Amino acid sequence: MNQSSSLGLSSTRVDVGYGGDPVLHGVSVELGRGQVTALIGPNGSGKSTLLRGLSALLPLRSGEVVVGGADLRTLGPRQLARRLAVLTQGRPALSGMTVREVAELGRHPHRGRWRRSDPDGAAAVDRALALTGLSELATHDIGTLSGGQVQRTWLAACLAQDTEVLLLDEPTTYLDLRYQVELLDLIRDLATDHGVTVGVVLHDLNQAAAIADQIVLLDRGRVIANGTPAEVYDAGLLSRVYEIGVDVILDPATAVPTVLPRPRQRRLAPTDNLEENVCLTAHS
Repeated sequence: MNQSSSLGLSSTRVDVGYGGDPVLHGVSVELGRGQVTALIGPNGSGKSTLLRGLSALLPLRSGEVVVGGADLRTLGPRQLARRLAVLTQGRPALSGMTVREVAELGRHPHRGRWRRSDPDGAAAVDRALALTGLSELATHDIGTLSGGQVQRTWLAACLAQDTEVLLLDEPTTYLDLRYQVELLDLIRDLATDHGVTVGVVLHDLNQAAAIADQIVLLDRGRVIANGTPAEVYDAGLLSRVYEIGVDVILDPATAVPTVLPRPRQRRLAPTDNLEENVCLTAHS
């Protein structure tokens, strides 16, 4: 199998920034087709910046991004939107639009320039609403929804876009535990059952380990480690990158690692000595 058919998306030595010095330096990653790749790292490591560079939301300073065998820079906006969908942080609640109308925004790349015909659109939107648990809220004004429901509505728009590559920036933000689990299960199913290439930024290391085929660990704008969760989740490496002691426990049956932060030792201050405080009070 050649590289273009086995990789949904790849970058080669890309530099990306916001106007000053680059935030990312020589980053090369490969997102396998039908696999989930989780981008992890401490705050400020460049995870969201990388996602924005991979999706052309930020211009590349140097390097190359290939989506489905095509150079990102050769694709027009409509061509790219048929190949790649991206869920960024902080999508607005568009008051006055229904949940279904927002989900239908994902069908824009599939409509002709001078005509609005989209024979597959209604079914794609129905499916996206069902997958995100929003079918019963389809006629609700998005401005009346909770933050988690708004997040799922925008995810539905991405799913309705019906692309081979899906990039998600912290998609579990605002979601309660139930919908976090359901969303992570959905991400896993999209890759396994539908062959979608998924790149997802996650802060929770254990969530990342549970769903990802591949982990990319970033720190200070560079890739520090890249491999399976079991390969990347080294206690010493994670402790150094996150600047906190952690232990890693590997499940012998599934080979899925679990990260456990070590409690920091609290130094006992003189005023923390209860017996001493009682004595001082008694003699005052």
